[in-house]
Amino acid sequence: MLFDLDDTLFDHRATSRAALGEVRGRFGSLQRLSLDELERRNTAVLEELHRGVMAGGVSVDDAREERFRRLLGEAAGNAGVVHARDAAALYRDAYLRARRPVPGARALLEALRSRVRLGIVSNNVLSEQEDKLEQLGMRGLIDALIVSAEEGVSKPEPAIFRVALERLGAAADETVMVGDNWASDVLGAAKVGMRAVWLNRRGEACPNPSMATEIRALEPTAAVAGVILSR
Repeated sequence: MLFDLDDTLFDHRATSRAALGEVRGRFGSLQRLSLDELERRNTAVLEELHRGVMAGGVSVDDAREERFRRLLGEAAGNAGVVHARDAAALYRDAYLRARRPVPGARALLEALRSRVRLGIVSNNVLSEQEDKLEQLGMRGLIDALIVSAEEGVSKPEPAIFRVALERLGAAADETVMVGDNWASDVLGAAKVGMRAVWLNRRGEACPNPSMATEIRALEPTAAVAGVILSR
């Protein structure tokens, strides 16, 4: 069984929103934006810069500083840009303190571990994802951690899923992929013949019910485990 990490097992959105709230409270220029608008803009810039991180052209720390340079620049022009490094450092510190799992994530992994081998497939860098799992007490529950920066290929490309299958010694038709991102997780799983379970915590319209089993949460544990394991 394969899982995505960010916003599937680890609650990146809630963690990031808490960290952004601290940064917004410290830098008055960002208070011109509501927290919702700041979150939307931060997500857009993060996704753009993340491609460079995955390609190896920029470090995570440099990308974070550039992200706040852009956010502060939009809010306050050159007067804001000079604070980009401080804002980035505050965000990182707050993000580490606010890290939290998606409710029910650890209990679900513990329930599944006695029945299946568990892997994570994530579009990120290894050190970042290892650190999250250790902090959340999940690393010992995972048999294989596959990240795009190490493999040189990202979801939804079939190659990264094939690496995961090889590491777990599993066939595609006996493996399930659980994730929150339709394009990366569901469509990626379909490309290699894996069954997909879509974690739809926001209650969005399902693009194609025939392609995935939909769940809205990771708890109650027994019920969710039953759905995921069902053929």
